Amino acid sequence: MSDRPIIVWYRNELRLQDHPALSAAVRTAAPVFPVYILDDEVAGRWKLGAASRWWLAKSLEALSRDIAHRGGRLILRRGDTLTELRRLAEQTGARAIHFTRGYEPWSAALEDRAKREFDRLGVGFRRYGGRLLREPEELCTGSGTPYQVFTPFWRAFRRDYTVPQPLPAPKRLTAPPPGLKSDALADWDLLPVRPDWSQGLATTWRPGEDGAHTRLKDFVSGALSGYANDRDRLDRSGTSRLSPHLTFGEISPAACWRAAVDALGEVRRSDQSVETFLKEIVWREFSHSLLFYFPRMPEQPLREEFEAFRWTNAMDHLKAWQKGKTGYPIVDAGMRELWATGYMHNRARMITASFLTKDLLLPWTVGEAWFWDTLVDADLANNAANWQWVAGCGADAAPFFRIFNPVLQGEKFDPDGDYIRRWIPELARVPAKDIHAPWSANAATLKQAGIELGESYPAPIVDHKAARKRALERYEDLRFGR
Repeated sequence: MSDRPIIVWYRNELRLQDHPALSAAVRTAAPVFPVYILDDEVAGRWKLGAASRWWLAKSLEALSRDIAHRGGRLILRRGDTLTELRRLAEQTGARAIHFTRGYEPWSAALEDRAKREFDRLGVGFRRYGGRLLREPEELCTGSGTPYQVFTPFWRAFRRDYTVPQPLPAPKRLTAPPPGLKSDALADWDLLPVRPDWSQGLATTWRPGEDGAHTRLKDFVSGALSGYANDRDRLDRSGTSRLSPHLTFGEISPAACWRAAVDALGEVRRSDQSVETFLKEIVWREFSHSLLFYFPRMPEQPLREEFEAFRWTNAMDHLKAWQKGKTGYPIVDAGMRELWATGYMHNRARMITASFLTKDLLLPWTVGEAWFWDTLVDADLANNAANWQWVAGCGADAAPFFRIFNPVLQGEKFDPDGDYIRRWIPELARVPAKDIHAPWSANAATLKQAGIELGESYPAPIVDHKAARKRALERYEDLRFGR
């Protein structure tokens, strides 16, 4: 044993269980000092959005409490990551820094610079996995290239995958010296103040490791049994809602995998619910693999021909979409759910994204940026991959000519209009047969429901049939180089 401590540099894995870097440090029996550094410059334009900053504040509060209960203290620093790590190593006399690997475009360069610096200083700089189930380098095609189609990626992933054994949280941690400087979390101004728009987030979510495991337990004992059939229903609680906990690493993907597989005996095997959920976990892996191999994915289409696509720049349409005032109830309900809770049902994400890129012909990157700022589960890999999938310009993407009809999507996945009524209360009295297309209802029905189109609820900002025709014409222009 050495009295020289080990720094555990926290990034996107704000937990104590299933944390390989932390577990390895604790096994040495040396003092372990957990550290989180807020570096807004390293990510450039992809620094955390407003909703993510709210979640980060709450998650760090929870992690600080969990560490304090074990006798330790979470050190908070703000500034250049490498500078702060160097200072901490000098101030503590650390013999090593343990950390979890990142996959964002800036992570590899940062990790390489830090490795050279700490090798020079004689401080061990040790990288571990934990954010993913498998590292991107593990899964390549027979020709050595990265997979760009999900189904063969899934097959290769499952072929020889064994979930690792769980790593317990440490029972005790050593408190750092009292004089070791730590920022006050409140001084980081992560929470909104004027105005404080976070009330809906606070009533919807419980950030932190305990909240993540409670969410997983509730899902496995409840919605998992009908996941294959219910996950697309907007009017049901059929999804796991684990995504923000995974984004911030409050729970490991391995823990989610183990819990789902362990539930096989209690879940109906015939409806493939567990298999469907595991595929969602692996889609996350697929997205991170794409980001690792194609680091420009958040800004550039993976299908290069889409660089020439003729998008519009109708800012009035963008604002209507952002505010949930397009006149298409299923689109508006999704956008209002997002603003109120920092989250949107996955089916609604597909519908709203299709509407933006196909009906409004606005670039997928503006939708990606809005989601980045407003989602509590904003994840660079997932956000970019999913937007490109809907826009038709990414890996294994839906073809561009697959254009969701928002009325039909609403009728199929919110047949009685319950989701719409929840998020658009002004439409609460509209009958189910009219709620997905209120402009088609007769005047008496609208009057009885208290609706005056263009006043109490917007008229459609575009005609879907005409917008679809325009989008297909633009796609044909792209195909034939016109």
